[in-house]
Amino acid sequence: MTVPLATMPDAVRRGIRFVFTDIDDTLSTGGRITALAYSALERLRRAGKVVVPVTGRPAGWCDHIARMWPVDGVVGENGAFYMRYDAKAHALVRRFAISADKRASRRVRLATIADEIVRTVPGCALASDQPYRETDLAIDYCEDVAPLPPAAVDHIVALMRAHGLTAKQSSIHVNGWFGDYDKLAMTRVFLREAFGCELDGERERCVFVGDSPNDAPMFAFFPHAVGVANVRAFLGRIPTPPAYITHADAGNGFAELAYFLLEG
Repeated sequence: MTVPLATMPDAVRRGIRFVFTDIDDTLSTGGRITALAYSALERLRRAGKVVVPVTGRPAGWCDHIARMWPVDGVVGENGAFYMRYDAKAHALVRRFAISADKRASRRVRLATIADEIVRTVPGCALASDQPYRETDLAIDYCEDVAPLPPAAVDHIVALMRAHGLTAKQSSIHVNGWFGDYDKLAMTRVFLREAFGCELDGERERCVFVGDSPNDAPMFAFFPHAVGVANVRAFLGRIPTPPAYITHADAGNGFAELAYFLLEG
């Protein structure tokens, strides 16, 4: 059962070291990162928390996020890779789940599938960030197009799965990719390789915050998972809902969580 964030026990709150967060409609509000949400990221990191966005957004965005944002790394394209900036080496570390050759060949197949979906489902479109993606296909159902009904979104998912793709719905896109990786699998790899620890052993010291069905593996794994208030629109599509929910929506909900964790 999902309960208000304020009911999280003090001992749990004080023990949180790792903060994993979705971006769209979790950290962002109406498609933008507010000053409040961004400053909350920075305050968490200054307080010694490890802060890692875990997103469906593309490699091109994640390169910028890893270099420029106050974060310790980023998991992108629903678990296809992580990136982190090594300040000592002055270099971006990029770790993909599949090889460059496979990524290139699969992009050709994904382009053909994209054409079929856009022809078949009226009103959808190729996501505007598709040119910056390395591994997956993103179909826009409400970011830059008029919102489609649930039945149309389900049709997009079904078409992707019929072609052998793993398909996940976010709050703005349906993402599809070849392979069985997901956000949780690459978060495990990131923590092991960047921090030398196993995620299973750190579960009690982690928070994940998200808002949509593609966050389902994270909600199910983390005992202290949090949904921002707008997650209520998707609870019927999330098999294991988050343990806690914020009072505020989107970026304001993220900031609510951050300041809650930073209380004395």
